[in-house]
Amino acid sequence: MLEIVPSECFSCGMTSIVDLIPGLRRRRDESVASRLNWLRAGVLGANDGIVSVAAIVVGVAGATSHNAVILTAGLAGLVGGAISMALGEYVSVSSQRDAQKAMIAKGELEIAGDDIASAWHAAFASAIAFTTGGVLPLLAILLIPAQTRIPFTFAIVLLALAVTGAAGAKIGGSPVLRATVRVVIGGALALAATFVIGHLLGTSGIL
Repeated sequence: MLEIVPSECFSCGMTSIVDLIPGLRRRRDESVASRLNWLRAGVLGANDGIVSVAAIVVGVAGATSHNAVILTAGLAGLVGGAISMALGEYVSVSSQRDAQKAMIAKGELEIAGDDIASAWHAAFASAIAFTTGGVLPLLAILLIPAQTRIPFTFAIVLLALAVTGAAGAKIGGSPVLRATVRVVIGGALALAATFVIGHLLGTSGIL
């Protein structure tokens, strides 16, 4: 008799075949690792955007309550930071790409052309991640009334940093609590330092 094999077994068989062939297994593992690295880089880029722009707008808000000044400084930090992140990522991935091509040419590295990192993709992804994170503190400081904007922005930013810190740790396989606390404390210190500096400059009459 012809035995009908359940459809689930086909997937089981395919998985076992991939696991039994070293080349395919290595290719699959490298693909998964590459996706996780991209995701983690995006989370870290958003984290950088949150801290950098928040520190700028909080510092300026400590010196003045004029929204036009805060908006100008925030936008400058947002655009400048995004471009800086994109350029840094482009240079880094371009160097990695050149090294991969050289190793492929020598026959020491087995990798498909599609798996070689794209410097342009990395640059755009980094800029988008930074911008996504940086928009949050900029909107918070502008939309909240002047009387309560500093404490509320602090709270929103630290909560966002806790989320990105936990996400980055989970993706990277690090202890979540330790990484989250480290990111939140670092962000709090950065915000406190820039606010104090801005406040001192504002009250001193220099600005």
